[in-house]
Amino acid sequence: MTLFNNPILDSDSYKYSHFLQYPPGTLNVSSYIEARPGGKFDKSVFFGLQGFLKRYFTQPIAPQMIDEAEEIIGAHGLPFNREGFARIVAQHGGFWPVEIEALPEGLVVPAGIPLVQIRATDDQLPWLPSFLETQLLRAVWYPTTVATLSWHAKQVIADHLNRTCDDPDPVLPFRLHDFGARGTTSKEQSQIGGAAHLVNFMGTDTVQGLLWAKQYYGADMPGFSIPAAEHSTMTAWGEARETDAYRNMVEQFGGDGRLVAVVSDSYDIYHAVKQIWGTQLKSLVEGNGGTVVVRPDSGDPTRVPVDVLEMLMEIFGSRRNGKGFRVLPDYIRVIQGDGMDLPTIGQLLNNLTERGISAENIAFGMGAGLLQKVNRDDLRFAQKANAVLANAGRYGDDPVWTDVRKTVKTDPSKSSKAGIQAVTRGQDGVWTSVKAGMVPVSANLLEPVYRNGKILRDQTFEDVRANTLLA
Repeated sequence: MTLFNNPILDSDSYKYSHFLQYPPGTLNVSSYIEARPGGKFDKSVFFGLQGFLKRYFTQPIAPQMIDEAEEIIGAHGLPFNREGFARIVAQHGGFWPVEIEALPEGLVVPAGIPLVQIRATDDQLPWLPSFLETQLLRAVWYPTTVATLSWHAKQVIADHLNRTCDDPDPVLPFRLHDFGARGTTSKEQSQIGGAAHLVNFMGTDTVQGLLWAKQYYGADMPGFSIPAAEHSTMTAWGEARETDAYRNMVEQFGGDGRLVAVVSDSYDIYHAVKQIWGTQLKSLVEGNGGTVVVRPDSGDPTRVPVDVLEMLMEIFGSRRNGKGFRVLPDYIRVIQGDGMDLPTIGQLLNNLTERGISAENIAFGMGAGLLQKVNRDDLRFAQKANAVLANAGRYGDDPVWTDVRKTVKTDPSKSSKAGIQAVTRGQDGVWTSVKAGMVPVSANLLEPVYRNGKILRDQTFEDVRANTLLA
């Protein structure tokens, strides 16, 4: 039994009857994937297709998988296209006979621009591109949505750093840390989502994301972390020995320019800042030779970190940078991970700016808000047919591609594009989708990336990161 490794079984139930639903004479169908306008963001960071194709579309179907799938789908109450899947094995070695085109990953693309396009390479299998929709949409919408959310957070943080920090460029890559692994539904989700965040930032605690970026995008070491406390390692000392717990963190992991993060609200964050960090351990913090990062973890996430920074500045002092904003000494900083999402990050940074505090004093962590609180409708992802190839019995003497599309009267935003698409970007940065044939092939950014089991384009992780900077 192959079950969970059987690609024939990785589709929606209703797809198994679709091979009987196309008009007689249909030879091929072209479909495209886009983030439709009207979602949470008007731009998306395209990411994730290459990892999926390498992981899943380079593995052939075995003959026994057809038998297994036929038994399951038949018992499920649906017709099974045994002849079609048998043809894939016999004629194509078990590899999906499709060609997939896609934009370069990492590009920041306006909503409504096709990201991916697929059609069969065997005119006996017109049902196949739509059959693969379940896999392809899942492969694209999730990592693209996470990368997009992370990218927009980066823009918000960058804006405040540019306004309040003298040298924001080396600071920005480590301002948003991924704490989301435990909040995902599966290990694979943490791999894919974790890698998607690393397209924009270099801070993560999601080790599985490092592995996805290394395995499928050739990354060396795409993300970094630091020693950090959790509540169990602090409360294990008992409240009476809270100071000893903090001292141990600094002595174990501080010094030599290193950073150590210490969660400081297992009991009372204000007491911890004023009495422990600011009094009992003040000289240790000042002289340890590294940076202590204080972490509040409860309360109003837009107010408590501001209070903590104000207290730390009162205790340890601060300087005015060239832009007139207050900065703590290099040996003390703050990270806020609880309750962080795009709105609260923006509000917290606004509160700091209003108080004259530079954004370089604080870093952020996101968990479920980054990797889990997303869905396909956030960016309104959809795959839709845009052209049909039919033989002489339908459209003329020779097979021709004919445009098809949805034109939804009750919701025009769900209408789709007609015709096989090409995507261009002018020198003015304006993106356009037009029918293929209206622009030179060399100008079409939808490049072939997969054909008949072969990967045709192999981007490095650094390629993807560099593309995000072209926005």
